[in-house]
Amino acid sequence: MKPKKELIRIVKAPDIKDENGEVLQRGEVSLDTTGKKPGRGAYVCHSLECLQMAQKARRLERAFACKIPEEVYSQLEEGMKSLE
Repeated sequence: MKPKKELIRIVKAPDIKDENGEVLQRGEVSLDTTGKKPGRGAYVCHSLECLQMAQKARRLERAFACKIPEEVYSQLEEGMKSLE
């Protein structure tokens, strides 16, 4: 297992709820290059292969307990490419 400093954090922002507790807006899934964004985090290694393996095994969906659309994975891939 690698140290957190060698990994990239992917974060799901908290859901926005009204006063009755109903969800108004689902939290967004994005890369967290600073490690300080609020929300639930999951870590993957810097390679695109790790992200693709996580997508295939639905590891991020399991970690965040929600369905992650294909376009979100595309955005994550683009973000990881820009970090290289």
